[in-house]
Amino acid sequence: MMEDDEDLYREIIVDHSQSPRNHGELVNPTHLHHGFNPLCGDEIELHLRVTEQGLIEEIAFQGSGCAISQASASMLTQQLKGKSTDQAATLLATFKTWIKDRQALHCPEELGDFEALSGVRNYPVRVKCALLAWTTLDEALSGR
Repeated sequence: MMEDDEDLYREIIVDHSQSPRNHGELVNPTHLHHGFNPLCGDEIELHLRVTEQGLIEEIAFQGSGCAISQASASMLTQQLKGKSTDQAATLLATFKTWIKDRQALHCPEELGDFEALSGVRNYPVRVKCALLAWTTLDEALSGR
């Protein structure tokens, strides 16, 4: 593998894509949204159970696509389970800003394992793969 490929496919990305966390359906989700990337065919269906107080009690996803889209969805579900929808919106904005900024030197600490996706920033077409789960989350929570 070339050095750029190694940066793109870090071990954590491979792990999450091969053994996705929170993969499957939720029974009686409060939010369900299907996301699709027409550029490459990646798909994500995000299931959430949000309490009346705005806490993401359960979150799961189903889908198919490249290692980056599936790993990003897996990491997203781990990061957001137990967080409020306000916290999710803040993380969404932080992630979108960081993943699109090819000049950012450091990953914001609150993004945790998402730093593993830093190599994606060098491939604008792949940024959409990393953003698919996040965009689907935004649309699910905003009712679009």
